[in-house]
Amino acid sequence: MPHPFPSPRPTVVQFRVGRSATGFGIFAAEDIPAKRFIIEYWGKLVDSEIADKIGGKYLFDLENGKTILGATRQNTARYVNHSCKPNAEVRFVKNRVYIYSTKPIKDGEEITYDYGEEYFNEFITKKNCLCKPCTKKRK
Repeated sequence: MPHPFPSPRPTVVQFRVGRSATGFGIFAAEDIPAKRFIIEYWGKLVDSEIADKIGGKYLFDLENGKTILGATRQNTARYVNHSCKPNAEVRFVKNRVYIYSTKPIKDGEEITYDYGEEYFNEFITKKNCLCKPCTKKRK
């Protein structure tokens, strides 16, 4: 039987899943230079209408009528958390999502990207954001 998900691009950097202020997160297990591929966000590709009916936390809207259902535990990229001052970004290639570093990331540092204004305003909000920059600002 064929695998139900597209094969993800192999990861070339070392990282680990660990506890962060927002739950689980992904942390660099080595120094990662800027502009380096880190991990692919992957899962079953469905029409966005179907994803809206399914709901859940690990949906990645591709903004083209398609959504990746990323809840499978094999999708380690689902643990990359939001930050208002991220060190990584998402890049879309067709219906795939790749996460790249935007600046050097030190060994032990959490890998984060900005989830975008729509997601932020609907689910996180300024007063509830737990990323390091926002938490520091509120102290």
